[in-house]
Amino acid sequence: MTTVPLGKWDRKGGKGAFVNLIGSEGATDAYICEIAPGQSLKPQRHLYEEMIVVLKGRGATTIWQEGGPKQTFEWQDWSLFAIPINTWHQHFNGQGDQPVRYLATTNAPMVVDLFHNMDFIFNTPYTFKDRFSGEQDYFTRTGAFIDKKERLWETNFVPDVSSVKLYSWKARGAGGNNVRFEMADQTLAAHISEFPTGTYKKGHRHGPGANVILVHGTGYSLMWAEGQEKVKVDWKQGSLFVPPDRWFHQHFNTGPEPARYLALRTGSRKNLMGKAFKTDEDVKKGGDQIEYRDQDPEIEKIFQAELAKKGMKSQMAPFLKA
Repeated sequence: MTTVPLGKWDRKGGKGAFVNLIGSEGATDAYICEIAPGQSLKPQRHLYEEMIVVLKGRGATTIWQEGGPKQTFEWQDWSLFAIPINTWHQHFNGQGDQPVRYLATTNAPMVVDLFHNMDFIFNTPYTFKDRFSGEQDYFTRTGAFIDKKERLWETNFVPDVSSVKLYSWKARGAGGNNVRFEMADQTLAAHISEFPTGTYKKGHRHGPGANVILVHGTGYSLMWAEGQEKVKVDWKQGSLFVPPDRWFHQHFNTGPEPARYLALRTGSRKNLMGKAFKTDEDVKKGGDQIEYRDQDPEIEKIFQAELAKKGMKSQMAPFLKA
């Protein structure tokens, strides 16, 4: 994501590129945007939801409702925040010598398909005060757990996804940790997962549109439609991939440090009509996860071969025996 070529983007007032990967399937899209040193983007508002992660750089965002007071919050590398629907906002690069680059995930495809009127989507004056009514601490309050068992945290700003505290998620396997975020009262949501070196998580599946962003670590993922050939995707810090709808996928850490990724996706509690995937329950019991004991033996063979290439050793023995 930090090296994708970008082009001039007049509407934004900077440089950018749309990132529409096959697995998004019209549920979400993504784009990468760059702000020149010491410059800002144009003020924007729109009827689709948006979540932003800063890939590199420092700066600030000013946000306001039509006719209301403005407030500004600062961000840095790996900050995560959400733009409340149809609020005015403007992004500023706080560095005079380096560009800022960020990635945003939105549900614009569904909104554009529904209304197919760009003037309406970008110029509607309605203010969703139930989402944002000018609270001065909207982006500074730390938020709170709304479901500790599910590791679900409600907030509007995460200062640094690379270091935020995670919590044990034994059901997913491999000694991994996780935290989930609901932000700006959106149907979009996010989660962060991390798992140790020399391990891999259990295969699972869900719906389309989960943009998986590698925060740190090196390894690969296998993705496959049920009964079909597996696709291997190698990743490192700054990589992005999207598992297609209902494809199983499984993540493998072959690097010397824990692997951490951020997923920007649909599926908050506001998705009242959406399907609730049971991503950490056994497929044999009606869930969407493959337990280690039931996985294809070829998966372990591939992992051992990939570790051998790097002179690494597997740490999976205690998990495979459980």
